Formats: sequence, C-alpha cells, structure tokens
Amino acid sequence: MMILIAGPYRGGTNDDPELIKKNLDKLESVALPIFRKGHIPIIGEWVALPLMHLAGSKEIGDSIWDEIQYPTAHRLLEKCDAVLRLEGVSKGADNDVKIAKERGLKIYYCLEDIPDLVER
Repeated sequence: MMILIAGPYRGGTNDDPELIKKNLDKLESVALPIFRKGHIPIIGEWVALPLMHLAGSKEIGDSIWDEIQYPTAHRLLEKCDAVLRLEGVSKGADNDVKIAKERGLKIYYCLEDIPDLVER
C-alpha cells in the first residue's frame, strides 16, 4: 500500500522553524518502519516543500504556501491506499483523514496496526 503519513506539521508551532522541524522529524520517524512492513510511505511535505521553494515561497502561510501545501496532500490521497494519522492537533491532518474516509481509504492510528506485507 501507499500510505500517507498525516500529523502535525505547522500546528502548535507558532511557525517556529525548530518546532516545525521537530514535527517533520516525528512524521518521518514512522516512514522507515512502514517501508520495512512492505509499504510505500509518503509525507505531503516531501512533495510540497520543494515545490514551494521552486515557486518562490518566502514564508510559511504566504500565497504560494497556501496554493501548494494542502492541495499536495489532497492530490496524493488520490494515489494512496491508506493514511496513518499520528497524534497531535492538526487541522490539515484531520482534513486528510476526512478526505481519505470519503474515498474509502483505510485509516490507521497506530503503526502496529499496519499489516506486514514482507517477512522480517
């Protein structure tokens, strides 16, 4: 399965770059375990951040950021089979789950609930 990892990125950070980095680190911390279970992990920021840079975004929340950040996750959800929703307050991640449910995707709330597709 391709699994979107959803959780806080900007939420709860007051746009502090160090706190945003910690949130991204938390999202990324489950990517390798998902891969080792036989799946393809994806995080919206892995796609959105380079695009925002190329488009000339100057700061979080500018018009370019708004144009790219959340639409990227929504487009990825068209290709994903499931979502792993990590803990933490995040309107964006909550919306990702809402969209995923509307599309009939599987929602996981715990890494351990994702089935292994490869033998360890």
